[in-house]
Amino acid sequence: MKKCFVACLVLLCMACTVSAQSANAPAKALSALEQTLLDAEKSFVEAAKKGDIAYFKRTLTDDFSFVQFDGQLYDRQDMLDQFSDGGVNLLPYDMKVVTAGEGVAIVTYNVVLRVPAAEDQGPPPRYQHFSTVWVKQGDVWKMKFQQMTASHWGDW
Repeated sequence: MKKCFVACLVLLCMACTVSAQSANAPAKALSALEQTLLDAEKSFVEAAKKGDIAYFKRTLTDDFSFVQFDGQLYDRQDMLDQFSDGGVNLLPYDMKVVTAGEGVAIVTYNVVLRVPAAEDQGPPPRYQHFSTVWVKQGDVWKMKFQQMTASHWGDW
């Protein structure tokens, strides 16, 4: 029994050491493409907070569409209307870039939608997952499509 306990303790210590080494490993350096697209997505988040319609007008493709957390498909004008007032408090995290071909990439990440406590009882869901398709038109990256998916946490 004592040998079994010692063996388990040794294995646990080894697992913790490997885990700590992995946690301390340096993050992979971002490519220029990844950095450009992460910056573009962060600009979207800032524009949504401020209600920067000029940003949306120059950044959304003419045929832009998006699926909101309610599962419905909307168009470019709906996005302009939705973010025209600003005040959206998005806290993005775990952003990643997935290349999808020449001049096409997807930025995917999680979001906490911060809302006042009085409004936190109904839609929209606080935790969401965003995926944005970016396309390169000339020298400029533009938003072509976005999907906002509710994330269910706990016993929701």
